[in-house]
Amino acid sequence: MKTVPRLTIDTNILVAATRNVAGPSFALMQLVRRSAVAMCCSPALFLEFEDVLKRPEQLLASGLEPTDIDAILNELAGLMVPVTTHYQWRPQLRDPADEMVLEAAVNAQANAIVTYNLRDFKPAQRFGILVLNPEQTFQQFHLTKRIEP
Repeated sequence: MKTVPRLTIDTNILVAATRNVAGPSFALMQLVRRSAVAMCCSPALFLEFEDVLKRPEQLLASGLEPTDIDAILNELAGLMVPVTTHYQWRPQLRDPADEMVLEAAVNAQANAIVTYNLRDFKPAQRFGILVLNPEQTFQQFHLTKRIEP
């Protein structure tokens, strides 16, 4: 049985996926849908996804309605590997809002944090967690970017 990469995905990846269905973030989320990668997420991080994706400026940029976001998040909730935060490692990062991403990744024993904010997540490497953007994730784990309908 093949082991799939365990990823903690930053909110900015979901934002990018909702804004551009031809981009690498959307392709990565399609791999989550196909169980080609495991998306590890804590309740706090999931609530942040909802908060950010439903902001008026995000809805306008994505062209989605709040009910569309609910449908996306409902599907993701059924696919995610739930993470219980047993230990908090704060402070580790420059941006306190990023701490919940790192905590989810550490507690999940994730292989990588996927983000467009690579510089701010560099301290994650001391926990043995890679910090990658979507393109680097495809390369690191030998994943295909081809999106099939």
